[in-house]
Amino acid sequence: MKHIILILSTLVAIIGNAGAQNDNKMKTLVTYFSASGITEAVAKQLSQAANANLFEIEPQQPYSAADLDWTNKKSRSSVEMNDPNSRPAIKNTCDMSQYEVVYIGFPIWWYTAPTIINTFIEQNNLKGKTIRLFATSGGSNISKSVSDLQARYPELNIQDGRLLNNPSKSEIEDFVK
Repeated sequence: MKHIILILSTLVAIIGNAGAQNDNKMKTLVTYFSASGITEAVAKQLSQAANANLFEIEPQQPYSAADLDWTNKKSRSSVEMNDPNSRPAIKNTCDMSQYEVVYIGFPIWWYTAPTIINTFIEQNNLKGKTIRLFATSGGSNISKSVSDLQARYPELNIQDGRLLNNPSKSEIEDFVK
């Protein structure tokens, strides 16, 4: 009987350690906001390459095609982007305590990150974490987005970002390194 108890105790310890090791491997999170699905596709590729968890930043009120009409100055996205204090509500939350590296992805709107990214950053404790930005865009680069976020949140470790439009597997892997 003692042998069985010893064997069971050993198995429990091994299983427990394996679970702890798996938890330790999951220190990276890929978060993203995607209005049309393009950034979402890149985020999924990135999470696989980084062996990271994936979290979608979902607006409380989803964006319609009319909301995204950048040519209409009264569209929701235009109004939000013209107001530096705009903070669109997010419908979901994520426990950031277990992560060391957080990728934040978004489409570039008006040459910078959508204001919902500010909502996400301000609602989560990202101090002490390495933040890596990635974006998708039809014509802009990511440099203004990076500098805007670094200036707005100087207490955070926001590193240079990467524009990932239709990236190859090697581009994704290179970004993860």
